[in-house]
Amino acid sequence: MIGVTKAFIPYFRTRRSGTFINISSSFGLVGFPTCSVYSATKFAVDGFSESLAYELADFGINVRIIAPGGIKTDFATRSMDTGVHPAYEILMAKVSAGYSPEQLERYTPAIDIARVVYEAATDDKDQLRYIAGKDCIALYDDRLNLGTEKQYQNIKAMFVSE
Repeated sequence: MIGVTKAFIPYFRTRRSGTFINISSSFGLVGFPTCSVYSATKFAVDGFSESLAYELADFGINVRIIAPGGIKTDFATRSMDTGVHPAYEILMAKVSAGYSPEQLERYTPAIDIARVVYEAATDDKDQLRYIAGKDCIALYDDRLNLGTEKQYQNIKAMFVSE
């Protein structure tokens, strides 16, 4: 992502227009258990993109961040198919319940996420983040309404044995 961005910036600067669309995730907005490395990469996409948006604004260059929640693909089940250290078996079982076939059916169809990407590319709004999917919208709304600490405590209570 950084390499492609660096390659296009001179072209966009010369034209004094252009749009970068970077894909993050709901887990780039809110951390989640068993997703620490994934979340770290998505938080990085979000921070890089926001900072870049400030740097490029004077050149008429836009940056958009798409943050989708769960998408109806086999990604979740494939990504959960890893070796689990015995110390994390209970936590992993609790998190895995969110990836049951019933839960996966509630995820957003990929075409709906594609529509949000299209909107971000064509709507001419001065908007940085596009939150996509009902689950991500709810998670992000909780973050904004509850605050980061209260949301952290709520998520922790769902998964941590005390």
